[in-house]
Amino acid sequence: MKAWNRFKNSYLLYSFKRDPIAILSFSVLSVLVVICILAPVLAPYNTYDTTTFDIMDAETPPAWMEDGSKSFILGTDIQGRDLLSTMIYSLRVSLLIGVGAVLLQAFVGILVGLFSGYLGGKLDSFLMRITDIQFSIPYLIVAIFTSAIFKLAFGVGRYAELAVPLLIIIIGISHWPIYARTVRASVLGERNKEYVEAARVIGISRLQIMFRHVLPNTLTPVLVISTIQVAEAVMSEAALSFLGLGMPITKPSLGSLIRSGFEYIFSGSWWITLFPGVLLIIFILVILLLGDWLRDVLNPKLYKG
Repeated sequence: MKAWNRFKNSYLLYSFKRDPIAILSFSVLSVLVVICILAPVLAPYNTYDTTTFDIMDAETPPAWMEDGSKSFILGTDIQGRDLLSTMIYSLRVSLLIGVGAVLLQAFVGILVGLFSGYLGGKLDSFLMRITDIQFSIPYLIVAIFTSAIFKLAFGVGRYAELAVPLLIIIIGISHWPIYARTVRASVLGERNKEYVEAARVIGISRLQIMFRHVLPNTLTPVLVISTIQVAEAVMSEAALSFLGLGMPITKPSLGSLIRSGFEYIFSGSWWITLFPGVLLIIFILVILLLGDWLRDVLNPKLYKG
């Protein structure tokens, strides 16, 4: 109850209620997340159930167009699946991969940045050199090699089953240095402050000081980065899927759905690529707008309110 009262009187909520873009972005994002969670209930058809679609319905136009069907409001894809249902399930997969990848990269990056910044010395130099090496390796290279090796070792069928956790690992491992650099910089500014010195004097262990005292004071920039990194992870997954290195067409994400209809866009079946593309843009845009608002609010030097 005290936490709720503090939140109601906080500057964060005060700023949010006076920013129409933040309110709109949060509302749209909330609706999309709820739709993802309730996909089995809200989607007209189950995309993963082959008995709910027919190849004879492939490339059916949206309901308002000539030759369209009221059964398929946004038309169907090249496999005859209802496009609206497929988009809902695809958004769910993209969100799952995005959030999972951010949790992984945040976990690894925060640990590396915390130990590197607080302990310093040779460990700091070693961890930062690893971070530099990771920064220099494009995630596309990692994805290409990982996907190729996995498919050769376990087969395409097994890859389709484990595509989601594999993409979470690929994207998460590729982007953790952003967190490591940010947390390290914050820890360097915190480790010599009075409260840390006082904790050392009374005999609190290094690990307790790091995780109970220093870490909570370095999480503000992490929150901002995490918001933006979800959008970045979703875009990375869409790019990999568009290149054929991500989700298989049998378990589509927004990227693989766009890719599946891209070759048909000039033959008249434009809706297969256009609608998922618009949904992907809206989803990423609202996340970025929220992240931009958070950055302005949580960093007084940037806030222009």
